Amino acid sequence: MKFIGGNRTNRLKRRDLLKRIAQTSALIFLGPSQIAWGAKLVAVRIWPAEDYTRVTLESDKVLKVSHQLLTNPHRLVVDVEGLELNNTIKELVAKVNSNDPYIAQVRVGQFQPKVVRLVFDLKESIQPQLFTLDPVGSYQNRLVFDLYPTVANDPLMELVRQSAKKEAALDADDPIGAIARREAQKAEANKSNKPNETTKPDSKAAKPSHRRLLTIAIDPGHGGEDPGAIGKRGSREKDIVLAISRRLKQKIEAEPDMRTYLTRDGDYFVPLHVRVNKARRVQADLFVSVHADAFIKPQARGASVFALSQHGATSSAARWLANKENGADLIGGLNIKTQDKQVAQLLLDMSTTAQIKDSLKLGDAVLKQIGGFAKLHKPQVEQASFAVLKAPDVPSILIETAFISNPEEEARLNDHVYQEQIAQAILRGIRNYFAKNPPVAKSRQI
Repeated sequence: MKFIGGNRTNRLKRRDLLKRIAQTSALIFLGPSQIAWGAKLVAVRIWPAEDYTRVTLESDKVLKVSHQLLTNPHRLVVDVEGLELNNTIKELVAKVNSNDPYIAQVRVGQFQPKVVRLVFDLKESIQPQLFTLDPVGSYQNRLVFDLYPTVANDPLMELVRQSAKKEAALDADDPIGAIARREAQKAEANKSNKPNETTKPDSKAAKPSHRRLLTIAIDPGHGGEDPGAIGKRGSREKDIVLAISRRLKQKIEAEPDMRTYLTRDGDYFVPLHVRVNKARRVQADLFVSVHADAFIKPQARGASVFALSQHGATSSAARWLANKENGADLIGGLNIKTQDKQVAQLLLDMSTTAQIKDSLKLGDAVLKQIGGFAKLHKPQVEQASFAVLKAPDVPSILIETAFISNPEEEARLNDHVYQEQIAQAILRGIRNYFAKNPPVAKSRQI
C-alpha cells in the first residue's frame, strides 16, 4: 500500500490506517485492557453436566451471535457482535473444569472490529443450541450455549447397569422367578433365531416373576442458572435440596428392593418437562420433588407436601407456590425455540385421576412421617397445578422441607441432622405407602 504526501496530516492518516489494519489482520487474544464497543459483559458462567454443558454470557444489552461447527478436531466457533471486551471475558477461560464432559478449553479473542470470537475446543461431537433470554429476576440479557452430546446418554441403561448387583440379589432370593426369567429369555432368543417359523404361545410357559426393584425418581428442585429461593443468610434453595436429595438417595439405595434416579446430581438446570420425561424414561414407580419453601413474610414456617390438582389449588398459598415453581423455566433459561411444544403440552395435559389418587396416598404417608419430628405448615396434603408433578403414570409429590425465608428454619435446613431426619422421614413414608399399595407388575428387564 502506498501513502502519498509527507506532511503532518498525511502522517496522522497513515498512522490511523495502520492501526485499523493491525486490528483486523489477525485474531488478537485478550490482554489486561481492551477497547470496548457496544454492550457490556457483566458475568460469564459454565455449568457442566453429563446431560449437557451450559455456557452463559450475561450482558447489559442483547448480543447478536453466529456459530459454526468444525471437525478434526471438534470445535465450536461462536462470533458475538456488539460485545464490549473487558476482563470479565477472560474468566470464561478459567471457568472450564478438567472434568467437563464436553469442553476441553475455550479461546477468546478479537476477530474483527465489533466482533468477538469464542472457540470451544471439544472433547467429542456435540449438538449446540444457542439462544437468548430476556431479563428476568436479577438477571440481565443472557446469551446461552447448550452443548448436547451427539449421542445422548440413556438414563435407563445406566440405571440398569448401576443396579445389576441388587437385581441379581433379588433373583438369588427368588429362584423360581430367576428360572422363569431365564426361560423367557431363551424362548425369545429362539424366536428371533427362527423368523420364518410361526409359533403359538405356550400357556404353560413360565411367566416372569413380579418381584422386582422399585425405582424412585428424586428431583432436587432448581439448579444452575436457577438458584431457587434465597434465605436471609444467603442460603440457596438449589444447594440445600440437592444435599437432602443425595441423603435420600443413599438411604433408598441401602434398601434391598429399591433403587433411585436423580433428575440432577449436580449444579445445573433441568427444565420442568425434562424432569418429568426423565422419571418416565426410567419407568419410575414414584416421583419425589424436593424443595425449600419461601414466602414474603419471614414468620411463615413448617414443612408441606403437595400433589397435583386438575381443578385448581386447594388454597391461595398453594396456588402462589405453584405459580412460583412453574416459573423456574423462565429463571433457569428454557430454549423455547427448540422445545417441542406439542409434545410438552401433551405430557402436561395427560394427568389422570388415578395418578392423583395414588399421589395423595403417597403424600399423606410422607407428611405423617415428617410431622413426627417437624412442624407442619398444613396438616394435610395440599394440591395445585405443579408442572413437575404431571407425569400421567407416576405417583408424584412435591415436598417443601421448610421455609428458607424463615431465619430459624433456614438454619435448620443447613443442619446435617435435620437433613438426615427429613431424608429418613421421606423413606419411611415411601415404605409405608408401598406396604399399603403394592406396585404394579413391570418387566424384570429393568
